[in-house]
Amino acid sequence: MTESSGPGPSRLLIPLSVPHLTGHETEALERAVSTNWIASVGPEVDQFEEEFAEKLSVSRALATTSGTAAIHLALRVLGVGPGDDVLVSTFTFCASVNPILYLGATPVFVDAEERSWNMEPALLEEELDRRGREGRLPAAVVVVHIYGQPADMTPILRACRRWSVPIVEDAAEALGAEHRSPEGTRQAAGTLGDLGIFSFDGSKMITTSMGGMLVSDRSELIDHARKLARQAREPVAHYQHEEIGYNYRMSNLLAGVGRVQLRVLDRRVEQRRNVFNRYRTLLEDTMGLTFQPEAPWSMHARWLTCVLLSPEVIGGGPEAVRMHLHEHGIETRPVWKPMHRQPVYERLGLTSVRGDVADRLYETGLCLPSSSSLTDEEITRVASTLRTFLHHD
Repeated sequence: MTESSGPGPSRLLIPLSVPHLTGHETEALERAVSTNWIASVGPEVDQFEEEFAEKLSVSRALATTSGTAAIHLALRVLGVGPGDDVLVSTFTFCASVNPILYLGATPVFVDAEERSWNMEPALLEEELDRRGREGRLPAAVVVVHIYGQPADMTPILRACRRWSVPIVEDAAEALGAEHRSPEGTRQAAGTLGDLGIFSFDGSKMITTSMGGMLVSDRSELIDHARKLARQAREPVAHYQHEEIGYNYRMSNLLAGVGRVQLRVLDRRVEQRRNVFNRYRTLLEDTMGLTFQPEAPWSMHARWLTCVLLSPEVIGGGPEAVRMHLHEHGIETRPVWKPMHRQPVYERLGLTSVRGDVADRLYETGLCLPSSSSLTDEEITRVASTLRTFLHHD
């Protein structure tokens, strides 16, 4: 069967990022239904976890209902709880932060760096050293790999290991990306810290419609997370619970879809990188526009192609550009509004370890349509519409 991106919201709309189906997902669903394994256990779940772990060269994997659930489980098995601080990237989506609050802990936001748009290692190191001297280290650090770009994990790992602070990698946007050490070692984003998480919602590199994955080389952490994801039921015939658990198990139906999608992950990364490269060819000489860089330590998966629009050149900023493209049937989106500027967190009086990089990114950034199924004609249309507006402006 041929691949299909599925119907979009409108025939005339070029969406930001849509599911890209292979044509074999129906077969996976029929397989699960025909065997009557449609609940939150079954052979598709087991095999999806095994195949995912093998693909990323990590020991263990646990399929969950969402990436958010995976972060919640990761923090919980690391012992994060009331009274703890957790350092977390400020330039991200709220799902990186909310699970910290679910556990009664306090997020502390760390600014981004220009080179990658991810957590600034020097700021993190300074904060850990200060807290270490004061005897109030955080319970964990949550590092986000933004838009498919791995953070600079070598200094981050070094700083955290010096103080024995565990790391959770939020790789929801970076499945298929690679981190490269100074020695040349390549590892999948999400597999360098104590635990890593991924998302499979409809916009991501691969999709199960909704769902996530928690991975680790520490088997005891995955074993505990698996128990918690099944309502923390004890291994006895009757229902007995000695700790609070959650219903975070992925269904066998969705796991079957995930197995099909996983087989084309490398192709999806290649396609997204090709989308970026085509945009770069068409727009690289456009005054006032620059792309999110690919850091020297990474292979950027280019989940979304993101640009910065110089306010000195482009009047009205990214919102004016976004509205113009929308009027022409093209969906774009502002880059993430920093967490330290979100009203819900401002009301809580949360603190930040910051410069002003995340603020500048938000005030000048825009995400372009980036679906792996985009045609060259669609990419050209987006670029042409954008160039016309910028040159006219």
